[in-house]
Amino acid sequence: MGARPSRRQMTEARRLALTKLPPELLVQVLSHVPPRALVTRCRPVCRAWRDLVDGPSIWLLQLARDRSAEGRALYALAQRCPADGNRHEEFPFCALARFCLRAPFSRNLIHNSCGEQGFRGWEVEHGGNGWAVEKNLTLVPGAPSQTCFVTSFEWCSKRQLVDLVKEGVWQELLDSGQIEICVADWWGARENCGCIYRLRVRLLDEYENEVVKFSASPNPVLQWTERSCRQGLP
Repeated sequence: MGARPSRRQMTEARRLALTKLPPELLVQVLSHVPPRALVTRCRPVCRAWRDLVDGPSIWLLQLARDRSAEGRALYALAQRCPADGNRHEEFPFCALARFCLRAPFSRNLIHNSCGEQGFRGWEVEHGGNGWAVEKNLTLVPGAPSQTCFVTSFEWCSKRQLVDLVKEGVWQELLDSGQIEICVADWWGARENCGCIYRLRVRLLDEYENEVVKFSASPNPVLQWTERSCRQGLP
């Protein structure tokens, strides 16, 4: 009877077997690896693996496995509007890989939305005593932090620019006009002071020309009438 192979020998045998797979089978295997691990662990293995991770095939297979209605629609869009493969300065691989890594359709693209990091990421204009960040007076369901931006007795405004391409949406998908951008915000007033709220949203092209705009001006909250937060869904 021969000696049993050591764990190291078995590991080496598996590694050799995997590297000898035909490219089409290797793509299938790697497509089951989570996106972050593909980039941080698989991509540095060798040049062949790097080229596969940098290309679109693995990422298309990952999109194809989402059988939800949204997943099927996105996969169909990805086939009709393929990314052109342009590299981004932050990522050396294809735009479709950036999309899978960043997952822009499953998260809030507004940074520091509740002021948990102060005013980081925001451009602010102060009026009266200026902006402040305070704890919520009432619970806001699903908020990443129970803090909020608080204005003063004169107009206060804040602004944030979201780069959709940097967040993971490739240019051809934006140009297709087949995706929906949803904007929502919570706002409210203290009981002892009124509140006037306005929301303005502008979609800009790569040259910062306005493509479309939206604004909302709900009825003001009068003093001594209520103490609550409400969600505006344009």
